[in-house]
Amino acid sequence: MIIDGPDSVTKAVLSEIAKAPDPRFREIMSSLVKHLHAFVREVRLTEEEFQKAAHYINWIGKQTNEYHNEAVLMSGSLGVSTLVCLLNNGDNGATETTANLLGPFWRLDSPRTENGDSIVRSPTPGPELFVNAWVKDKAGRPVADAEVDIWQSSTEGLYENQDASQADMNLRGKFRTDAEGKISFRSIKPAGYPIPINGPVGDLLRAQGRHNMRPAHLHFLIFKQGFKTHISQVYLPDDPNIETDVQFGVTKRLLGDYVKHEGEKPPAPGVKDPWYSLDYTFVMEPGVGKLPRPPIQGKAKRTEMIPEYLPATNDRAPALAK
Repeated sequence: MIIDGPDSVTKAVLSEIAKAPDPRFREIMSSLVKHLHAFVREVRLTEEEFQKAAHYINWIGKQTNEYHNEAVLMSGSLGVSTLVCLLNNGDNGATETTANLLGPFWRLDSPRTENGDSIVRSPTPGPELFVNAWVKDKAGRPVADAEVDIWQSSTEGLYENQDASQADMNLRGKFRTDAEGKISFRSIKPAGYPIPINGPVGDLLRAQGRHNMRPAHLHFLIFKQGFKTHISQVYLPDDPNIETDVQFGVTKRLLGDYVKHEGEKPPAPGVKDPWYSLDYTFVMEPGVGKLPRPPIQGKAKRTEMIPEYLPATNDRAPALAK
């Protein structure tokens, strides 16, 4: 179709997409083009702004490497990751869910760990944490023999695959639920941390005057055939950034009861006050179990600098194109 003005552009593109053999592809791409073209018309996008946008998308790709995924970081910072999660879990958005974001730092091959053991594999400061978690189906029945992957950042705000100074697989472990659907493990109390701001996501946050902090949390990935793979994060409700998570990941159902203990007998010898405990129950939905593709594939060969903290009242001018 020969274009005879701005009003004919969308029609021309949609007519070509309509020839695609895959019906789901046609549905998604047709909707994308309609909304994208409508956006361009609504804001009357200038040529200069279009060039900046193209540069920005290219910059996201250039910032992504084997131990950092800027695209995942960006999707979270725009709320897209959480929206997709909530629309695809909890009976497709109809009910509350314990599902949450995968995040960029999950690794496929974390080590098999026995119930009750520690996931601290190199010296890592922080109050000790003892976790009991149960996995149940929608009817409240225990899900036995499920594989439960755990991971978290250090108290310095780095996951081990960002940080060469940490032992390989530090603060990671893979457990099996028992007949009651339960796992237990020992770790350190998680801490909040800043996401990196040396790329496109940082410029986005500066332009909005937002901080770059994630509230403290533990990650869980639960896998068993017959159930949809369940990905979750359990947050500390008293974290100062719990209401303003830069990745929009916190839901009410994911607020854990991290109980502080002082002057009580700990569950293991040699534990110093204070120590913490967490009891939490996950609910899996029926479906096909599939493991995701790890967002990053490698481990940093040097210790990365702790990401800069970006205050919420930032008045630096954004540099959305360089």
